Amino acid sequence: MNVTRPFGLNLSTESARDIVSTAVRQTPVDGVALVVTPNIDHIATIRRSPALARAYNKAARIVCDGWPVQLYARFCGVPAARVTGCEITAELMRLAPYPFPQRLFFVVDSAATGQAVRSWAACHGVENGVAVPPFGFDQDPEYCARLAKTIREHRTTVLVMAVGAPRSEVFVDTYRELLPPCWAFCVGQAVKIELGLVRRASSRWQSAGLEWLWRLSQEPSRLTKRYVSASIGFGFAVIEDQFRILRESRS
Repeated sequence: MNVTRPFGLNLSTESARDIVSTAVRQTPVDGVALVVTPNIDHIATIRRSPALARAYNKAARIVCDGWPVQLYARFCGVPAARVTGCEITAELMRLAPYPFPQRLFFVVDSAATGQAVRSWAACHGVENGVAVPPFGFDQDPEYCARLAKTIREHRTTVLVMAVGAPRSEVFVDTYRELLPPCWAFCVGQAVKIELGLVRRASSRWQSAGLEWLWRLSQEPSRLTKRYVSASIGFGFAVIEDQFRILRESRS
């Protein structure tokens, strides 16, 4: 029996706790296990970014971060739960100190975030490394290769990429041959939220699926155009995917 794959992706039905528990118990032996958390912006970007599409195709876990992605997955018959980057990050950071030896490495957006990560690691006895890459680092192959080498030399077992999509996902996939065997979580602003540097929407907003509206109200100038573009792109992605599924059903 053929199983429909929404957007051609192998969506996971695991919870955040399941994924994190696996990550801290068992380090991959055959390379990087990339974990991605698609929302509508990611799905829209995949349509025009071959590099992000490749990263998604080789990901070890793909969870539904955005509720529209989850809703479409269920429409396609995939019983995927909604698992956000915030939930994964909370499970990972609140589990410390870890039941098994782990060496974490965070790639973050600013010196302030980096210092907050170092303080968290010191308080929880975590072997930790931090890098704050410059803006546009993903367009600098030499810098990226050095960053990958630094992550490898740290003997990283869990890599947390918190510099936004698609930079995080594309970096991990492009330089996976230079990285150590590790779990790589691409979680955007979730690290800053977990550390209290950014305020998250209340549980009421989250349960209503309106966290995006909360974020829009906090950063309207930056997010309005992005959300409109993502919504249009996601709509086209759904239409294209339905045509793909129809073609495959006839072949």
